[in-house]
Amino acid sequence: MSLYLQFGVLWILAIVGAVSVVAGIAYAVYRFFTPDYLEDFEEDFDDDFDDYFEDDEENEEHEEDKDEE
Repeated sequence: MSLYLQFGVLWILAIVGAVSVVAGIAYAVYRFFTPDYLEDFEEDFDDDFDDYFEDDEENEEHEEDKDEE
């Protein structure tokens, strides 16, 4: 291989590496600043789910109170 060809390949690999690093940093910044909508959905779902079962527990307590009377 000639010396010029080796330097050409080296420059191409350096440019590809630099672009990859910039793209990785941009993606990391994007992920850091983008809100996690799925987490909000899961919290709302859990709240609704808990509310449903809390209502059932309250109904069971009232039924037990009625049975004792």
